[in-house]
Amino acid sequence: MATSHTAPTRLSNLQNELLKLYAYNVSDDQLRDIRKMLADYFARKIDMEIDQLWESNNWDEQTIESWKSEHMRSQKSM
Repeated sequence: MATSHTAPTRLSNLQNELLKLYAYNVSDDQLRDIRKMLADYFARKIDMEIDQLWESNNWDEQTIESWKSEHMRSQKSM
């Protein structure tokens, strides 16, 4: 099954905001700090969403153990 990907025609609000930063020339150290800051921000957001998912599904260590023995692949049809 083929899927087609179309490029977005408009920039996201995040892209627009980041474009504003291009007017400033920053040092390599500052650029590294900005990259780390963005990575840390998105890592925290992911952690919060994972925590919510665990709480809403009442998952625990026993859940992880049961996942280890689950067979998730479907059989290939010939």
